Amino acid sequence: MRFLFKTGYNHDIKLAKHGGHLFWYGLLCLVLVAAPLLVSEYLLAQLTFILIYGVVGLGLMLLAGYTGLFSIGHAAFFGVGAYAQAVLTGMGWPFPFALAVGAVLSAAVGIVVGLPALRVKGIYLGIATLSFGFIVEEVFARWESVTGGNAGKTVGPVRMFGWTADSGASFYFVCLAVAILATLACLNLLRSPTGRAFVAIRDSEISAQSMGIHLARYKTLSFAISAALAGIGGALYAHAIRFLSPDQFNIIQSIDLLLMVVIGGLGSIHGAFLGAIFLIGLPQAIGAVKDFLPDAIGQAPGLKAVVYGTVLIGFVMFEPMGLYGRWLKVRTYLQLFPFYRKGLFKRQKTFQKSDRLK
Repeated sequence: MRFLFKTGYNHDIKLAKHGGHLFWYGLLCLVLVAAPLLVSEYLLAQLTFILIYGVVGLGLMLLAGYTGLFSIGHAAFFGVGAYAQAVLTGMGWPFPFALAVGAVLSAAVGIVVGLPALRVKGIYLGIATLSFGFIVEEVFARWESVTGGNAGKTVGPVRMFGWTADSGASFYFVCLAVAILATLACLNLLRSPTGRAFVAIRDSEISAQSMGIHLARYKTLSFAISAALAGIGGALYAHAIRFLSPDQFNIIQSIDLLLMVVIGGLGSIHGAFLGAIFLIGLPQAIGAVKDFLPDAIGQAPGLKAVVYGTVLIGFVMFEPMGLYGRWLKVRTYLQLFPFYRKGLFKRQKTFQKSDRLK
Protein backbone atom coordinates (compact mmCIF):
# COMPACT_ATOMS: atom_id res chain seq x y z
CA MET A 1 0.00 0.00 0.00
CA ARG A 2 1.40 3.39 -1.01
CA PHE A 3 0.29 6.92 -0.28
CA LEU A 4 1.11 9.10 -3.28
CA PHE A 5 1.01 12.83 -3.88
CA LYS A 6 0.67 14.14 -7.41
CA THR A 7 3.02 17.02 -8.23
CA GLY A 8 3.18 19.38 -11.15
CA TYR A 9 6.17 17.54 -12.59
CA ASN A 10 4.26 14.46 -13.81
CA HIS A 11 5.69 12.05 -11.28
CA ASP A 12 4.59 10.72 -7.92
CA ILE A 13 6.25 11.26 -4.56
CA LYS A 14 5.55 8.76 -1.82
CA LEU A 15 3.92 10.17 1.28
CA ALA A 16 5.19 7.14 3.22
CA LYS A 17 8.77 6.30 2.25
CA HIS A 18 8.55 2.60 3.09
CA GLY A 19 6.37 -0.01 4.73
CA GLY A 20 7.95 0.60 8.12
CA HIS A 21 6.47 4.10 8.19
CA LEU A 22 3.02 2.73 7.47
CA PHE A 23 3.37 0.17 10.25
CA TRP A 24 4.65 2.49 12.98
CA TYR A 25 2.40 5.42 12.16
CA GLY A 26 -0.54 3.06 11.85
CA LEU A 27 0.31 1.65 15.28
CA LEU A 28 0.56 5.18 16.67
CA CYS A 29 -2.88 6.00 15.29
CA LEU A 30 -4.32 2.88 16.91
CA VAL A 31 -2.81 3.85 20.26
CA LEU A 32 -4.18 7.38 19.96
CA VAL A 33 -7.64 6.08 19.07
CA ALA A 34 -7.55 3.75 22.07
CA ALA A 35 -6.18 6.46 24.41
CA PRO A 36 -9.55 7.20 26.13
CA LEU A 37 -9.60 3.55 27.26
CA LEU A 38 -5.94 3.51 28.33
CA VAL A 39 -5.41 6.74 30.29
CA SER A 40 -7.19 8.70 32.96
CA GLU A 41 -9.45 11.66 32.22
CA TYR A 42 -6.75 14.09 33.35
CA LEU A 43 -4.09 12.60 31.07
CA LEU A 44 -6.59 12.56 28.22
CA ALA A 45 -7.13 16.29 28.72
CA GLN A 46 -3.35 16.84 28.57
CA LEU A 47 -3.15 14.76 25.42
CA THR A 48 -5.91 16.90 23.92
CA PHE A 49 -3.89 20.05 24.58
CA ILE A 50 -0.85 18.39 22.97
CA LEU A 51 -2.89 17.83 19.81
CA ILE A 52 -4.14 21.43 19.86
CA TYR A 53 -0.68 22.93 20.29
CA GLY A 54 0.65 20.44 17.76
CA VAL A 55 -1.66 21.93 15.11
CA VAL A 56 -0.43 25.44 15.98
CA GLY A 57 3.14 24.13 15.95
CA LEU A 58 2.64 22.79 12.42
CA GLY A 59 1.83 26.28 11.21
CA LEU A 60 4.74 27.90 13.01
CA MET A 61 7.02 25.11 11.77
CA LEU A 62 6.06 25.85 8.16
CA LEU A 63 6.85 29.51 8.74
CA ALA A 64 10.00 29.32 10.86
CA GLY A 65 11.36 25.85 10.16
CA TYR A 66 10.72 25.60 6.43
CA THR A 67 10.53 29.21 5.21
CA GLY A 68 12.97 30.78 7.68
CA LEU A 69 10.62 33.56 8.83
CA PHE A 70 10.35 33.91 12.60
CA SER A 71 7.25 35.28 14.27
CA ILE A 72 7.13 36.50 17.88
CA GLY A 73 3.47 37.44 17.64
CA HIS A 74 1.87 34.15 16.68
CA ALA A 75 -0.44 34.27 19.67
CA ALA A 76 -2.35 36.96 17.74
CA PHE A 77 -3.39 34.45 15.05
CA PHE A 78 -4.09 31.93 17.79
CA GLY A 79 -6.43 34.44 19.45
CA VAL A 80 -8.16 35.49 16.20
CA GLY A 81 -9.13 31.88 15.57
CA ALA A 82 -10.29 31.41 19.16
CA TYR A 83 -12.46 34.53 19.28
CA ALA A 84 -13.87 33.89 15.79
CA GLN A 85 -14.90 30.42 16.89
CA ALA A 86 -16.45 31.75 20.09
CA VAL A 87 -18.45 34.43 18.28
CA LEU A 88 -19.65 32.25 15.39
CA THR A 89 -20.60 29.22 17.48
CA GLY A 90 -22.37 31.60 19.86
CA MET A 91 -24.46 32.71 16.88
CA GLY A 92 -25.44 29.09 16.22
CA TRP A 93 -22.97 28.21 13.46
CA PRO A 94 -22.00 24.51 13.23
CA PHE A 95 -18.45 23.71 14.32
CA PRO A 96 -16.98 22.92 10.85
CA PHE A 97 -18.28 26.14 9.27
CA ALA A 98 -17.10 28.30 12.17
CA LEU A 99 -13.71 26.54 12.06
CA ALA A 100 -13.34 27.21 8.33
CA VAL A 101 -14.29 30.88 8.66
CA GLY A 102 -11.91 31.32 11.61
CA ALA A 103 -9.07 29.77 9.60
CA VAL A 104 -9.78 32.06 6.63
CA LEU A 105 -9.97 35.11 8.89
CA SER A 106 -6.68 34.19 10.57
CA ALA A 107 -5.09 33.65 7.15
CA ALA A 108 -6.27 37.11 6.04
CA VAL A 109 -4.71 38.64 9.15
CA GLY A 110 -1.56 36.62 8.44
CA ILE A 111 -1.33 38.14 4.96
CA VAL A 112 -1.48 41.62 6.49
CA VAL A 113 1.29 40.72 8.95
CA GLY A 114 3.27 39.00 6.21
CA LEU A 115 3.58 42.20 4.20
CA PRO A 116 6.50 43.49 6.35
CA ALA A 117 8.28 40.21 5.62
CA LEU A 118 8.70 41.40 2.04
CA ARG A 119 11.09 44.14 3.14
CA VAL A 120 12.56 43.06 6.48
CA LYS A 121 13.96 39.84 7.89
CA GLY A 122 15.71 38.48 10.94
CA ILE A 123 15.32 40.39 14.18
CA TYR A 124 13.48 43.24 12.41
CA LEU A 125 10.76 40.88 11.25
CA GLY A 126 10.52 39.56 14.80
CA ILE A 127 10.02 43.10 16.10
CA ALA A 128 7.32 43.74 13.49
CA THR A 129 5.38 40.61 14.44
CA LEU A 130 5.86 41.37 18.13
CA SER A 131 4.35 44.83 17.63
CA PHE A 132 1.40 43.32 15.80
CA GLY A 133 0.85 40.92 18.69
CA PHE A 134 0.57 43.85 21.10
CA ILE A 135 -1.92 45.58 18.79
CA VAL A 136 -4.16 42.51 18.51
CA GLU A 137 -4.08 41.91 22.26
CA GLU A 138 -5.22 45.51 22.79
CA VAL A 139 -8.02 45.02 20.24
CA PHE A 140 -9.20 41.96 22.13
CA ALA A 141 -9.31 43.98 25.35
CA ARG A 142 -11.06 47.06 23.88
CA TRP A 143 -13.59 45.53 21.47
CA GLU A 144 -15.95 44.59 24.26
CA SER A 145 -19.05 44.19 22.09
CA VAL A 146 -17.44 41.24 20.30
CA THR A 147 -14.76 39.80 22.58
CA GLY A 148 -16.22 40.71 25.97
CA GLY A 149 -13.09 42.70 26.79
CA ASN A 150 -11.27 41.96 30.00
CA ALA A 151 -14.43 40.43 31.43
CA GLY A 152 -13.90 37.51 29.05
CA LYS A 153 -16.17 35.47 26.82
CA THR A 154 -17.60 32.01 27.45
CA VAL A 155 -17.52 29.30 24.78
CA GLY A 156 -19.84 26.32 24.47
CA PRO A 157 -18.94 22.74 23.51
CA VAL A 158 -18.46 21.54 19.94
CA ARG A 159 -21.83 21.21 18.19
CA MET A 160 -22.46 20.13 14.63
CA PHE A 161 -25.46 18.69 12.82
CA GLY A 162 -27.31 17.68 15.98
CA TRP A 163 -24.27 16.11 17.70
CA THR A 164 -22.53 17.63 20.74
CA ALA A 165 -19.06 16.81 22.02
CA ASP A 166 -20.09 17.04 25.66
CA SER A 167 -17.41 14.72 27.07
CA GLY A 168 -13.64 14.78 27.23
CA ALA A 169 -13.33 11.69 25.04
CA SER A 170 -15.60 13.01 22.26
CA PHE A 171 -13.76 16.35 22.14
CA TYR A 172 -10.45 14.47 22.11
CA PHE A 173 -11.51 12.62 18.96
CA VAL A 174 -12.44 15.93 17.31
CA CYS A 175 -8.96 17.28 18.07
CA LEU A 176 -7.35 14.03 16.91
CA ALA A 177 -9.19 14.15 13.57
CA VAL A 178 -8.20 17.79 13.01
CA ALA A 179 -4.56 17.10 13.96
CA ILE A 180 -4.31 14.13 11.57
CA LEU A 181 -5.84 16.09 8.69
CA ALA A 182 -3.56 19.08 9.37
CA THR A 183 -0.49 16.83 9.48
CA LEU A 184 -1.36 15.13 6.20
CA ALA A 185 -2.02 18.51 4.60
CA CYS A 186 1.39 19.81 5.72
CA LEU A 187 3.17 16.67 4.51
CA ASN A 188 1.51 17.02 1.11
CA LEU A 189 2.35 20.71 0.96
CA LEU A 190 6.03 20.10 1.71
CA ARG A 191 6.21 17.53 -1.10
CA SER A 192 4.73 19.99 -3.59
CA PRO A 193 6.51 22.74 -5.56
CA THR A 194 5.18 25.24 -3.01
CA GLY A 195 6.84 23.44 -0.12
CA ARG A 196 10.10 23.18 -2.00
CA ALA A 197 9.92 26.90 -2.72
CA PHE A 198 9.56 27.54 1.03
CA VAL A 199 12.71 25.51 1.73
CA ALA A 200 14.61 27.27 -1.05
CA ILE A 201 13.72 30.67 0.45
CA ARG A 202 14.90 29.48 3.86
CA ASP A 203 18.24 28.26 2.52
CA SER A 204 19.01 31.27 0.31
CA GLU A 205 16.68 34.01 -0.89
CA ILE A 206 19.10 35.03 -3.64
CA SER A 207 19.37 31.49 -4.98
CA ALA A 208 15.60 31.00 -4.75
CA GLN A 209 14.96 34.21 -6.69
CA SER A 210 17.50 33.21 -9.33
CA MET A 211 15.52 29.98 -9.87
CA GLY A 212 12.37 31.96 -10.59
CA ILE A 213 10.70 31.75 -7.16
CA HIS A 214 8.54 34.80 -6.46
CA LEU A 215 9.71 35.78 -2.97
CA ALA A 216 6.82 38.11 -2.15
CA ARG A 217 4.18 35.58 -3.17
CA TYR A 218 5.63 32.62 -1.31
CA LYS A 219 6.53 34.55 1.84
CA THR A 220 3.00 35.91 2.04
CA LEU A 221 1.57 32.45 1.36
CA SER A 222 3.69 30.97 4.13
CA PHE A 223 2.39 33.55 6.61
CA ALA A 224 -1.20 32.91 5.49
CA ILE A 225 -0.97 29.11 5.87
CA SER A 226 0.83 29.40 9.19
CA ALA A 227 -1.78 31.83 10.51
CA ALA A 228 -4.64 29.62 9.28
CA LEU A 229 -3.26 26.62 11.19
CA ALA A 230 -2.77 28.80 14.27
CA GLY A 231 -6.40 29.93 13.92
CA ILE A 232 -7.58 26.30 13.72
CA GLY A 233 -5.61 25.52 16.86
CA GLY A 234 -7.09 28.60 18.52
CA ALA A 235 -10.62 27.44 17.66
CA LEU A 236 -9.99 24.08 19.31
CA TYR A 237 -8.37 25.85 22.26
CA ALA A 238 -11.52 27.96 22.74
CA HIS A 239 -13.67 24.83 23.08
CA ALA A 240 -11.12 23.20 25.39
CA ILE A 241 -10.85 26.18 27.78
CA ARG A 242 -14.50 27.28 27.47
CA PHE A 243 -13.51 30.81 28.52
CA LEU A 244 -11.43 33.41 26.66
CA SER A 245 -9.72 36.55 27.91
CA PRO A 246 -7.16 38.82 26.21
CA ASP A 247 -4.33 37.92 28.58
CA GLN A 248 -4.37 34.34 27.24
CA PHE A 249 -2.92 35.61 23.93
CA ASN A 250 -0.10 37.84 25.13
CA ILE A 251 3.63 37.93 24.42
CA ILE A 252 4.25 35.05 26.84
CA GLN A 253 2.01 32.80 24.75
CA SER A 254 3.88 33.82 21.59
CA ILE A 255 7.23 33.04 23.18
CA ASP A 256 5.91 29.68 24.37
CA LEU A 257 4.84 28.80 20.82
CA LEU A 258 8.21 29.78 19.38
CA LEU A 259 9.99 27.92 22.17
CA MET A 260 7.86 24.88 21.32
CA VAL A 261 9.07 24.58 17.72
CA VAL A 262 12.70 25.44 18.53
CA ILE A 263 12.97 22.76 21.21
CA GLY A 264 10.91 20.30 19.16
CA GLY A 265 13.28 20.69 16.22
CA LEU A 266 13.08 23.29 13.46
CA GLY A 267 12.48 21.93 9.99
CA SER A 268 10.59 18.76 10.97
CA ILE A 269 6.91 17.90 11.21
CA HIS A 270 7.74 15.60 14.13
CA GLY A 271 9.26 18.56 15.95
CA ALA A 272 5.90 20.34 16.12
CA PHE A 273 4.38 17.53 18.19
CA LEU A 274 7.54 16.81 20.19
CA GLY A 275 7.62 20.50 21.10
CA ALA A 276 3.95 20.36 22.09
CA ILE A 277 4.69 17.40 24.37
CA PHE A 278 7.49 19.42 25.94
CA LEU A 279 5.32 22.54 26.33
CA ILE A 280 2.51 20.62 28.06
CA GLY A 281 4.65 18.10 29.91
CA LEU A 282 7.33 20.35 31.43
CA PRO A 283 4.96 22.27 33.79
CA GLN A 284 3.61 18.91 34.96
CA ALA A 285 7.16 17.70 35.62
CA ILE A 286 8.02 20.90 37.49
CA GLY A 287 4.88 20.55 39.62
CA ALA A 288 5.78 16.93 40.41
CA VAL A 289 9.31 17.67 41.67
CA LYS A 290 8.90 21.10 43.25
CA ASP A 291 7.58 19.59 46.50
CA PHE A 292 10.88 17.73 46.90
CA LEU A 293 12.97 20.88 46.46
CA PRO A 294 13.91 23.35 49.22
CA ASP A 295 11.19 25.94 49.83
CA ALA A 296 13.45 28.75 48.63
CA ILE A 297 13.58 27.07 45.20
CA GLY A 298 10.37 25.07 44.96
CA GLN A 299 8.10 27.95 45.97
CA ALA A 300 9.94 30.61 43.95
CA PRO A 301 7.46 32.42 41.64
CA GLY A 302 9.87 32.46 38.68
CA LEU A 303 10.82 28.77 38.81
CA LYS A 304 9.02 27.88 35.56
CA ALA A 305 10.63 30.75 33.63
CA VAL A 306 14.09 29.82 34.92
CA VAL A 307 13.64 26.18 33.89
CA TYR A 308 12.32 27.17 30.46
CA GLY A 309 15.24 29.54 29.90
CA THR A 310 17.81 26.99 31.04
CA VAL A 311 16.36 24.29 28.78
CA LEU A 312 16.26 26.65 25.80
CA ILE A 313 19.88 27.74 26.30
CA GLY A 314 20.90 24.11 26.63
CA PHE A 315 19.24 23.15 23.35
CA VAL A 316 20.64 26.15 21.46
CA MET A 317 24.16 25.43 22.70
CA PHE A 318 24.28 21.64 22.57
CA GLU A 319 21.40 20.43 20.37
CA PRO A 320 20.28 23.10 17.87
CA MET A 321 18.22 20.50 15.98
CA GLY A 322 15.97 20.03 19.02
CA LEU A 323 14.34 16.89 20.31
CA TYR A 324 13.84 15.50 16.83
CA GLY A 325 17.53 16.03 16.05
CA ARG A 326 18.44 14.09 19.19
CA TRP A 327 16.12 11.28 18.14
CA LEU A 328 17.78 11.13 14.71
CA LYS A 329 21.17 10.73 16.37
CA VAL A 330 19.90 8.00 18.68
CA ARG A 331 18.32 6.21 15.72
CA THR A 332 21.53 6.50 13.70
CA TYR A 333 23.51 5.10 16.61
CA LEU A 334 21.19 2.10 16.87
CA GLN A 335 21.29 1.51 13.12
CA LEU A 336 25.10 1.65 12.91
CA PHE A 337 25.89 -0.13 16.17
CA PRO A 338 28.52 -1.53 16.71
CA PHE A 339 30.12 0.43 13.83
CA TYR A 340 29.13 3.86 15.12
CA ARG A 341 32.01 6.37 15.09
CA LYS A 342 32.27 8.93 17.85
CA GLY A 343 32.99 11.85 15.51
CA LEU A 344 30.10 11.12 13.15
CA PHE A 345 28.29 14.38 13.94
CA LYS A 346 31.40 16.49 14.57
CA ARG A 347 31.26 18.15 11.16
CA GLN A 348 27.58 18.95 11.69
CA LYS A 349 28.29 20.62 15.03
CA THR A 350 31.12 22.66 13.50
CA PHE A 351 28.79 23.94 10.79
CA GLN A 352 26.12 24.86 13.32
CA LYS A 353 28.60 26.84 15.40
CA SER A 354 29.81 28.77 12.36
CA ASP A 355 26.23 29.34 11.25
CA ARG A 356 25.33 30.91 14.61
CA LEU A 357 28.14 33.46 14.18
CA LYS A 358 26.69 34.86 10.94
